[in-house]
Amino acid sequence: MKQYNNTAFNINDVNKEVTLYGWVQKKRNLGGLIFIDLRDRSGIIQIVVGPDNKDYELASSLKNEFVIKVSGKICERENKNSKLITGDIEVLVSSIELINSSLDIPFEITDNTTALEDTRLKYRYLDIRRNDIKDKLITRSKITMAIRKFLDKKEFIEVETPILCKSTPEGARDYLVPSRVNKGKFYALPQSPQLFKQLLMVGGIEKYFQIAKCFRDEDLRADRQPEFTQVDIEMSFVNEDDVMNISEELIKYVFKEVKNIDIETPIKKMKYDDAIKYYGSDKPDLRFDMKICDITNIFNNTNFELFKNVINDKGIINAIVVKNSADKFSRKNIDSLTEFVKTYKAQGLAYLKYNEEVTGSIVKVLSDEELDNIRKKLSVEENDLVLIISGQYKVVKTSLGALRCKLAKDLELIDKNDYKFLWVTDFPSFEWSEEENRFVSCHHPFTSPKDSDVDKLLNDKANCYSKAYDMVINGYEVGGGSIRIHNQDVQQKMFEALELSEEQIKDKFGFFVDALKYGTPPHGGLAFGLDRLTMLLTNTENIRDVIAFPKTASANCLMSECPSNVDNVQLKDLNIKLDDLQ
Repeated sequence: MKQYNNTAFNINDVNKEVTLYGWVQKKRNLGGLIFIDLRDRSGIIQIVVGPDNKDYELASSLKNEFVIKVSGKICERENKNSKLITGDIEVLVSSIELINSSLDIPFEITDNTTALEDTRLKYRYLDIRRNDIKDKLITRSKITMAIRKFLDKKEFIEVETPILCKSTPEGARDYLVPSRVNKGKFYALPQSPQLFKQLLMVGGIEKYFQIAKCFRDEDLRADRQPEFTQVDIEMSFVNEDDVMNISEELIKYVFKEVKNIDIETPIKKMKYDDAIKYYGSDKPDLRFDMKICDITNIFNNTNFELFKNVINDKGIINAIVVKNSADKFSRKNIDSLTEFVKTYKAQGLAYLKYNEEVTGSIVKVLSDEELDNIRKKLSVEENDLVLIISGQYKVVKTSLGALRCKLAKDLELIDKNDYKFLWVTDFPSFEWSEEENRFVSCHHPFTSPKDSDVDKLLNDKANCYSKAYDMVINGYEVGGGSIRIHNQDVQQKMFEALELSEEQIKDKFGFFVDALKYGTPPHGGLAFGLDRLTMLLTNTENIRDVIAFPKTASANCLMSECPSNVDNVQLKDLNIKLDDLQ
C-alpha cells in the first residue's frame, strides 16, 4: 500500500482510506474516545480510536514515541485546530499495528524544550525528531541541492579529493592519522582541499567544485566545529571579479530557492583596511551603523595626560556613538562594558553623555573646546552616549569592533530577518605572529599578491596586499578565496618571504611545486562554509544546530562518546606507545 506523509491531506480528502506510519506524539482519552497525535517527518495528524475498535486495548496502551502503523478513513474534525496543517481533519482508525515500543524519553519532543544542550546532544537521535533541528537539516539539504543544481548548470565538474593527505602547514593544527602499513608515518586529514583543487586546474579540469569535509584541530566556538563542510569552487583563466561574480550568482540563487529572498547584486565591496578602520573587523555586520570614528586629532594639544601619552606612543583615540541611549547606561552598565573591552586587551573605556550638560568619566579632564569638537566631529545629539578607547591601533579597532556588536545585540538594534551582504577585498598578504616572531601568511602561502606588490614580498611585507576576498553576511564570513599563484618564480618568492628553507619546501610542498612547472593556468576560487551559510538561512547562532551529529566545545561527541581509548593491540599495530597521561 502507498505510504503517505501526514500533512499530504486536507479537507478535500474526506472519506479517503489511508495507511499512515509515525510516532505517538501525544495520547488523550476523552470519554472513551482515544485521540492520538501521530507525528512523522512532515508533521502531525490526529487519529481517533473508538471504544468498539478491535485494537482499542492496543491504542490504550500506547505511549509517547511508540512507532505505529494505522489504517482508516479521513473525516472532518468537529473541533478544528488552526495551528496544524491538518487541523481540519482527523483519521477514524480501523486498525492499528504496533511496530516498536520506546523507553521513557529523557526529554519531551517539543519545539520549546527545556532540556539542557548536553542532554540533547547525548540523545541526538531523539533531538533530531524535534522540528527545530529537523527543519534545519532539511534546509541544509535544500541549500546543498540548490548549490549542486546551480554549479552543474554552469558546467562545473564535481570531483572528490582525498581525505588521507600529507600534513602541510595551513594555519591550524592538523588531525593526524597514523599509518599501519608505513610504520612511524602519518596521514593528515585535510584542513581544505587547497592543493588538490589547484592540481585539478593544472590537470585541465577548469571548473571544479566539491561539497568537501574539512578538519581543523583548533579551539571551538559557537560557529566553529573540528570537522566542517565547505562548498569548494575553483576556476581557471579568471580574475578576482570573475570569481566574485559567479559566487554572487550562486548565493543569489540559493537565497531565492531556499527562502524566496531576492538579493540585490552586485554586492558592495569594502577594502580590508577600511573594514578595520570603520568597523574593527574584517567581517563587519552592516545591519546597524555605529561606525568607529578616529578623534585622535582633537587631542593633539591636550592636557589630559593619558591621551597625550597615547599620541606620543603613536597610538590612536577612537570612539563610537550610541544614539539616544545615554539614559540607558548606568555607571554599573559602563563598568560591565569596560570589563568586556578588557578581554580584547583594551586598557579601559572612557565615556561621555551629552545632554543639557556633558557628563562622564573624563569630562573634568577635557577642555570645553575638546568636548565641543567631539560633539561636532561625531554629530552628537541630545541623549547620545560616546564611548572612547585609546591605545595601539589593532587593540583599539578590535575592542571597539567587538563593543559595537555587543551593544547592537544588547539594545536590540538588529533586525534578524535582514540580510546585509559585503565583499571584503584586498587583504594583507602577511600578518605578524607574536608567537613565532615573524610574518606568516594571512590566508595561505598560495594566495597571489597584487601585481603591484610582488616586489614587496621580500622587503615590505607589512604593505603587501593580496588578490583575496571574503563574502560577509551579517557579520559572518560565509566564504573566502583568492586568485592563486600560478607562476613558479612568484611561488618561490612567497616561500622565501615566509622564511621556508628549501628542505621545508620540498618536504611540505614538493609535489605541488613540481606541478607548477608543467604549464599551470592562472586560476582562483572560493570556498563557502556550508555550516555557516545554513546557520544564517535558519536564523541560529549555534553551529551545532545545523549539523546532524556535532561535537561539543571540547571536541567530544556525547552520543558516541568519542574520542575514546583504544586497546593496546591496535596501538601495537600502529607502532604507537602512549606515555603516562596526567
